[in-house]
Amino acid sequence: MQILKTGKPLGVVCAASELSPEGLALLSPELDAPAFVERLVEEQNFADAIAFLSHALPTREAVWWAWLCARDAVGDAPAPAVAGALAAIHAWIADPSDLHRRGALDAAQPAGFTTAVGCTALAVFLTGDTLGPATAPPAPPGEYAAAKAIAGAVHLAATTEPIPDLSARYTTFVQRGLELANRIQLWSPPAASGGR
Repeated sequence: MQILKTGKPLGVVCAASELSPEGLALLSPELDAPAFVERLVEEQNFADAIAFLSHALPTREAVWWAWLCARDAVGDAPAPAVAGALAAIHAWIADPSDLHRRGALDAAQPAGFTTAVGCTALAVFLTGDTLGPATAPPAPPGEYAAAKAIAGAVHLAATTEPIPDLSARYTTFVQRGLELANRIQLWSPPAASGGR
């Protein structure tokens, strides 16, 4: 079974992604991860393709993917609250500190959690060790909470505005995620540990 660069076996990613029975039926031993995603796209099973990528990508890269899709969805002149949330997400991508993580949550609220940008900003907040204040005892989010929010953000980005060909937009967004995965060599096995 293929092991991703993150150390996650392909089967673990599929299970965490909660793929549909139809999506799982397309998984076969001869398909590696990128070929599996391509097959999902061919079948127009965009929900499973997005879920898989959001769980397979390292969190920071997955947020970057969602941010790119959300930015596309809002166009060149977003409302001030949306622009502020985009800037807060970008600040965390550039420097994933706890300060920027909490700043993303503050920016998500005026943008709206039911928007692609607000959902991406929420995903940033869910990347941390705790949902509570820094001074409170840890209250960790679920293991895949950020990945679920990222998947939701990409879906929202694809469906934000009515367009003539929704499948083309979904395909573009999934391809963007695949390109990012290839750029970081996600499909390569993890490097063997050990020294000389």
